[in-house]
Amino acid sequence: MVVDGPGVERAAEQLASGTGPAGVDAERASGFRYGSEAYLVQVHRRGSGTFLFDPIGIDSFAPLAEALAGEEWILHAASQDIPCLDDLGLHPPQLFDTELAARLLGFERVGLGAIVEQMLGIHLRKAHSAADWSTRPLPEPWLEYAALDVALLPELRDAIARELDAQDKAEFARQEFEAVRTRPAKPRQEERWRGLSGGHKLRSARELALARELWLARDELARMKDVSPGRLIPDASIVAAATANPRSPGDLARLQTFKGRASRSELDRWWRAILRGKTTEDLPGPRPRVPGAMPHHRGWPQRHPEAAARLAAARTALEAEAERRRIPLENLLTPELLRRLAWQPPVPATSEAVSERLRELGAREWQTALTAPIIARAFVEVA
Repeated sequence: MVVDGPGVERAAEQLASGTGPAGVDAERASGFRYGSEAYLVQVHRRGSGTFLFDPIGIDSFAPLAEALAGEEWILHAASQDIPCLDDLGLHPPQLFDTELAARLLGFERVGLGAIVEQMLGIHLRKAHSAADWSTRPLPEPWLEYAALDVALLPELRDAIARELDAQDKAEFARQEFEAVRTRPAKPRQEERWRGLSGGHKLRSARELALARELWLARDELARMKDVSPGRLIPDASIVAAATANPRSPGDLARLQTFKGRASRSELDRWWRAILRGKTTEDLPGPRPRVPGAMPHHRGWPQRHPEAAARLAAARTALEAEAERRRIPLENLLTPELLRRLAWQPPVPATSEAVSERLRELGAREWQTALTAPIIARAFVEVA
């Protein structure tokens, strides 16, 4: 276990002397801690072995980043780990994503354990995948599990690369990997409380105010205790309390749908939040709509039948192509891109015009080449 700066320097020297791409993974404490930072970073490279880094005592990962500069990093489901690695100053200069590659290959199961077993014939136990990795000291079985997660990645990468070549999908994968590697971080939402699961059930401005104040109170407590907000009271409890609009702390305590380990121990805190929601004059309105924004596609058949017809025809045609190529439809073309194209198609909807529009929307070149002619034909057929 690497726990300090000098240890990082020694590990970096050994990793720099290794050969080939580096397997990289990160373990977080999602669902346990307030943030999503990494509590363990694992790196393996042929010829240098496996290293486990404890970020808690490490001020800088610069030596590690320098040692692996210019090398390919192998990650499984890279989009999940890149944000927390970025926070440590670690970003892959080149990427091979085994999970994403498995999707492009049409594998039915794309978890790391399933792919390792299918491609390498090794049964990889995933007993600690949902563990609280902020635990210190980390139990030895957890560390063994974490080391295995990266030790097999170079061999797995080579096996998957051979299959990509066999299916003529290597270029598809390269473009997808680069899109993940270079994807900008999501902008922080200004009104994060609107992301409440089940928040669509709240109808009145007063209910929204109650939910907002409860969410803010929970977020403040979660940050103070460094615990995942949902472990205090889940989103469903906030929505239930806002809908019930209790008249007293006793009413709130008796509300069976108001659950969570802090639902009663912090009852005064939640009641104060409810009082603020009851009395505030700052009543939130519905979620603000972006001018000219595309309406939800579920309402298209009644309100926008032409757009609905384009979407249905194109989706049916793409489903057939996805099945033929053994690529999931959502990887062949992101559903959101297809909806935007169906909502505002180019006129006339030629293959060239559809290609240009897909590029503007962010589709990769391989996606554009495969799907633009199919979409153009479908749009013409329903015009």
